[in-house]
Parts: sequence; structure tokens; C-alpha cells
Amino acid sequence: MWRHGDWITITDRGSVVIHGRSDSTLNRNGVRMGNADIYRAVEQLPEITEALVIGAEQPDGGYWMPLFVVLRDGTVLDDALATRIRTAIRDEASPRHIPDEILAIQHIPHTRTGKKLEVPVKRILQGASPDTVADHRAVDVPDALAWFAGYHARRSA
Repeated sequence: MWRHGDWITITDRGSVVIHGRSDSTLNRNGVRMGNADIYRAVEQLPEITEALVIGAEQPDGGYWMPLFVVLRDGTVLDDALATRIRTAIRDEASPRHIPDEILAIQHIPHTRTGKKLEVPVKRILQGASPDTVADHRAVDVPDALAWFAGYHARRSA
């Protein structure tokens, strides 16, 4: 047995359909979608260099889905760009997965091998300490995790 964290379906033929990560899948009102679908829609915009989206279950039973974007130099996240981002997600991915907020950030944290740290960011935004969610020696820009902790503190205040 191998536990890898992906959702799979074993078909009647014995083949396996891999649905994607079970721990960072977006689940808005029972409609599941992979984060990559959002990235594909957003990162095609010339103003965006990279994006990170998470879906965080809230203590009150709600579901909060922010989108964090790294902008190209000289670009500002204004209402017009935010509208273009939402339109791209609606048209290219799903109208149900329009983010609750769009925030411009400096860095998206990755592992040293380039994987976006979606689950650690989600846990930080749900109140976990950055020290408990990831080994900072394995993060490409460790201060990026601290930004999310500060954002969670400001949002919770």
C-alpha cells in the first residue's frame, strides 16, 4: 500500500483515475476543482507572474477562498485588473470558483523543488503557526510564510 495524498478512483477495468490532491482541492459549495485550473486561467494574463489560491474552511462553517497574485513589475492590482482576473476564472475555469478576495503579494512560497506550498499557507490562514506547518529550511523564501501569518493576524483582528 502506498499513501500519496491524491484522490483516485479504481475503475471496473482495474485502471486508476487520479483526481488530484485531496488536501488542497478547492471545494466551493460541493463543487470540487483543482487549484491548477485556477492557475491556468490567471497565469495566462500578462500582468500576473504567479498565483496561489486556497480554500479554507472557517470556524463558523464558512468557506473562504482568497487568491494571491504576484504581479509583473510596474503592474498595480486595480479594479480593472481584478475584474479581468475574475472574468478569466469564470470563463476558463468555473463561475463557482471566483475568489472571495484577490491580493497582490511579493512572493509565493515554494519547496526547494518548486511546489507551491498550498497546504501550509491554508493552515497558516486557519490559524496555525508557520513554525508548525513547514520546515523553513525547505522553503525557497521563508519570509513568505511570515507574510501569511501577519495577514491572518490582521484579518482576524
